Amino acid sequence: MARIAGVVLPQNKRIDTALTYIYGIGKTRADKIIKDTGIDGSIRTKDLTNDQEKVLRDAVEKHYRVEGELRRETLGNIKRLKEIGSFRGTRHSKKLPARGQRSKTNSRTVRGNVRRTMGSGKRKLEKT
Repeated sequence: MARIAGVVLPQNKRIDTALTYIYGIGKTRADKIIKDTGIDGSIRTKDLTNDQEKVLRDAVEKHYRVEGELRRETLGNIKRLKEIGSFRGTRHSKKLPARGQRSKTNSRTVRGNVRRTMGSGKRKLEKT
């Protein structure tokens, strides 16, 4: 049972895929870690020796910001944007897209305007 950065890696996956289960490590970074440590990427997690597991754990925890630390940093960045009153901060506060996406027709579920059929959820026009 390999445990790296507080995450139990799946036993039957290749180690290069299993590393992506850690928050903050994607496919590219996992491949780089494998290359830097000199471990074969095709080996299964259950077949890792204790030494290989220790080398991987040290490489991940010393050189990369992952899991709790990364989540805290991300939340801190969003909190800072809200406090200074930036546009992105207000979009985060309102739970709307913050990166310029269209929000009139998309992001309905975020806005709470779920249309189950064609006409439902649409605003009714007043007839005069």
